[in-house]
Order: sequence, then structure tokens, then C-alpha cells
Amino acid sequence: MTDLYQSQRAMRNMRRAAMQRGVVAILDIGSSKIACLVLRFDGPERRRDSDGVGSMAGQSQFRIIGAATTRSRGVRFGEIHVMTETERAIRTAVQAAQKMANVRVDHVIACFSGAEPRSYGLAGDIELADSVVTEQDVARVLAACDMPDIGQAREVLHAQPVNFALDHRSGLGDPRGQIGNRLACDMHLLSVEASVVQNLFYCIKRCDLELAGIASSAYVSGISSLVEDEQELGAACIDMGGGATGISIFIKKHMIYADSVRMGGDHITADIAKGLHIPMNVAERIKTKHGGVHATSKDDRDMIEIGGDSGDWEKDRRQVSRTELIGIMRPRVEEILEEARARLDAAGFDHLPSQQIVLTGGGSQLMGLDGLATRILGQRVRLGRPLRIQGLPQAVTGPAFSSAVGLCLFATHPQDEWWDFDIPTEKYPARSLRRAIKWFRDNW
Repeated sequence: MTDLYQSQRAMRNMRRAAMQRGVVAILDIGSSKIACLVLRFDGPERRRDSDGVGSMAGQSQFRIIGAATTRSRGVRFGEIHVMTETERAIRTAVQAAQKMANVRVDHVIACFSGAEPRSYGLAGDIELADSVVTEQDVARVLAACDMPDIGQAREVLHAQPVNFALDHRSGLGDPRGQIGNRLACDMHLLSVEASVVQNLFYCIKRCDLELAGIASSAYVSGISSLVEDEQELGAACIDMGGGATGISIFIKKHMIYADSVRMGGDHITADIAKGLHIPMNVAERIKTKHGGVHATSKDDRDMIEIGGDSGDWEKDRRQVSRTELIGIMRPRVEEILEEARARLDAAGFDHLPSQQIVLTGGGSQLMGLDGLATRILGQRVRLGRPLRIQGLPQAVTGPAFSSAVGLCLFATHPQDEWWDFDIPTEKYPARSLRRAIKWFRDNW
């Protein structure tokens, strides 16, 4: 517990050092691709006024100068399975991005899906010694939160204060400098499997890089694909990746719940490969080119050339109707969406004032998905693309890059987490508390 607190603090310091140096790399380690973006910080004093654009949520402080993606190897369900192959893929992506940027990068900030995330809601309160709230008081109230028993072999990935209350006033974003007698805090804590994080640490170290921060890809996808109003009023982001589907719920611009479903686009591809008896690469091509989830009478006549080079002429010249392909894909897509629905229901999503759901990630580009998702998840569903940021090449603006773009925003403006405050050592939370997810019903 203490070790992670210290290592997160060390990573924060590294991030600051990298930002002062002016360059940091962003690494999105997914099951289907590994994307690397190189950011250059211009700093607020060198802001260009010529384009007539304001700060755009601080986005003008950085610019993307290098971008590269490569096929992911050695990663399954968002977790590293084969270390050497993942290391090779990371090196390939980082070197290509460095070459484009024409600069060497030492520090990376990484995000990953999977690792079985679990959300907890914690609460704590303290009496103020002095009537004005100081940084030390915030550290004390965070330390006063009852620590749940997250279980053996798990570590805290995010621990964010999402709401402060001062005396009778609730819903404060930052209480520092305000006057009162009693300070209370609600905190959202996300724990993940320690072994997955350690493997990631080790893999990045083997690539001769320093890790300057880690984040959950469900969280950063939400940052980039939910618009400001959605983050404020309450919305869910479903990031459909290759090996896992990340789910995150935001309200008042804070993440209050995250989870993951161990299914994604790769499972749909595997179903096509088994159903049509074709290799995975051919199945992937057919899925992206002809795939969909909604069949019409026209699709019965729409024949798809399977192609192949097995040497058996009959087998290589086979054709299947598009209806048959949709019949293979649709059950799996329904299963993923129903699993996501179950997770949202468990989190008490239906009690939020706004029921907006945003689908993003590479798997969300299937034809007709929005119609099917509306039926399963509820009326208010839209497809989300990441925010546009300066210097982002056209090739990486699609929904598949939501987590990479979100990680850029996270790197430049991270939300306060409990390791940003100097918590007294003797007060490290160590008391156990029963699991609480539906806490925000009472607090909002």
C-alpha cells in the first residue's frame, strides 16, 4: 500500500520533470494495437495567438509532434501475456514516433485495459484546527477515509476525491482557502490486479524507458469522448477495444465508477474465423469491410468473396452471404452490450440525473451498432470520437484512439489524486470497510 503511494508520488515528480524538459510520450497498450504519441509542451507563455483559438481547456499548451501505431503482440484481454513480444511491439511504436518527432523520449505515460478493475466509494470527515481549509487539511481528510479491504495482490490505480463538503455546503470541487469548521470528503478508489501493473512496469523498463504515470484506459477514454456537459451531468462511456470493453461513469467531471468486460472485437473476429473456417487475418478483413449487426433483405443477395491462398481452389473461391456473416457477429455483440448493461445496473447508473451513454473504441465502428445499442442499453446512446487536439494526424482521429487522446489530456492536466497530497505516514488508511459502490446515490 505504502509502496504504491510512494511510487505514484515518484511518477508524478517524473511527469513534472518531463514536462519541464518539454517532451513526453504517451503509450496506449491495447490488445489489438499499441499506439505511441509524442507530446511537446509549449508552455503558457509561448502561446500562439495567431490562430485566434483560446486555451481550449489547456490544450494549446501542448502539441503532438510524433505518432505511430503497430499491431499489438503478446497482449490478451488488455494484459501482457508474452513479455518479449510486447517489448518488441512497444519498441517498434516508440521508435517510429521518435523518428517522426525527430526527438528522443525517455519518459512515457501508459494506459491499459483489463486487470479486473473494482470501484469503491469511501467517505471521511475531520474537524478543522484552523477555520481556513489548507492543503494539510485536505491531506488529513483523505487519510481519514476508511480504506476498504481490496484483497491480496491488488493495488490502487486511481484514488480521487470526487466531492467535498464544508459544514452544510456539499458539492465543492476544491475547498482550499474556504472557511468552515468541519470538512468531509467522498473519494472514489479503483483497484486492479497488482501482477498486471508490475508486468507493465517491468516491460517498459526493459524498453529503456521511464514510467511517468499509469491510468486505466476506461477512465482516459471517458475524458476524451464525453463532452463537458456529459461529464458534468452524468454519463457512461463504453470503450469497445480488441480484448476488453472498458466501462466508466462520470458525474461532476469526476469518474465515480469503472469496470471492464473481458470481451471485445477480437472475440467477434474469432467467432467469424470459427464459423466460416478461415484464418484470423481474413476474418478481421471481412469484419471491418463487410461486417454489421443489422441484416436487411438486400443482404441475402449481397455475396462476400472469402478468398484465401490455401491452394484448394474450391475452398478459396467460396462465397458467403452478408446475412450469414451478420448472423455470426450479432450474438457476440449483443453479449458484450448486455454484459456492459449488467455492470451499469450494478453501479446504480439508472439513478443518475442523465442517462447518456457514449460508445467509443475500435469495436464501436461496426455498422448499425448504434441502433442495437439503443435497444439494449436505453434510448440515449451516441457514438463518440475523441476530442481534436493540436497536431493530431488524421490517421489517429478515429474512435479507436480515444484512450490515447484521453491520456494526452490526462498527462497535461491530471485530476487531484490522494498521492498529490502529503498524507502523514502514520495515517495511511489501513482500516477495512465493506464494499460500497452505490454511495453516490446518497451524496449527489
